[in-house]
Amino acid sequence: MPDTLALESEDIRKTFGHFTALAGVTLTVKRGEFLAVFGRNGAGKTTFLKIAATLVRHTHGKLRVEGIDIREEPEKARRHIGFLSHNTYLYRDLSPVENLRFFSRLYGIPDSEERIMALLDRVGLRRRAADPVRAFSRGLHQRLGIARVMLHDPSVIMLDEPYTGLDANAVEILNQILDQAAAAGKTIILTSHDLEQGLRAASRAVVIDRGKIVFEGSPKDSAIRDAYAAYIRVGVAR
Repeated sequence: MPDTLALESEDIRKTFGHFTALAGVTLTVKRGEFLAVFGRNGAGKTTFLKIAATLVRHTHGKLRVEGIDIREEPEKARRHIGFLSHNTYLYRDLSPVENLRFFSRLYGIPDSEERIMALLDRVGLRRRAADPVRAFSRGLHQRLGIARVMLHDPSVIMLDEPYTGLDANAVEILNQILDQAAAAGKTIILTSHDLEQGLRAASRAVVIDRGKIVFEGSPKDSAIRDAYAAYIRVGVAR
C-alpha cells in the first residue's frame, strides 16, 4: 500500500441482522486530506466512521489506518486515531482534569499535566477544570470531548457530526482546532448534515446513501450541491 494513505477501505460491508448498514464502501484517504462525508440519517456514514475508529467490527472487507489492518491490530491502529461522536466517552462524575488524566494514562502519555492544561485552555474550559462534568451543558461536553480527541496527538482525526449541540463560540473553537490540525498535516474525516459547515475547510467531499458512496469530488465543484440535494433531499441554494 502506498505510504501516502492514511485510510484505505476495500469493500467494507456491515449488516445488523437483516439490515444492511454498509453495502460495500471502497475509499482511500491520503495523509493530510480533509474529507467531508455527507448522508441522511441511516445512510451509513456513522457506521463507516465507527468501523474505521475500531469501535464496530465490519462484516466483510478490509480497512487500514496508517497501513495497519484494524481487524488484525486494532490497538495499534487506535494509537493513530482520535474519534469524536455524540458519545464523548467522558466520565460524568470526574472533572475535566481528572478525565484527561485518566485518558493520558490509557494512552501512556508521560508528564501530561502541561498538555492537559494547554488543551483545556484551547477549548475554553480552564476555569471549569475542577468542576464535575455532570454539571456541563451539551456544548461543554463536546468541548471537553475535543480535548480528549486531541490529547494523544493522533494523526487521523475522525469526527461524527461534531457541530451538534455547539454554540457559536464552541463552533469557532472547533474550527480553529481543525484548521491548526490540518495545517500540521493531520488527516481529518468529518461527517455533517450541514453542507456549508462540512465543506468549510474540506479538500474532498463524499456522499453516502443506502450504505454506498454515491458521489465523490471536490468541494469547489457545484456537483456536490446537486448530489447533496438529490440524496439528502433538502433544499440547497445554488
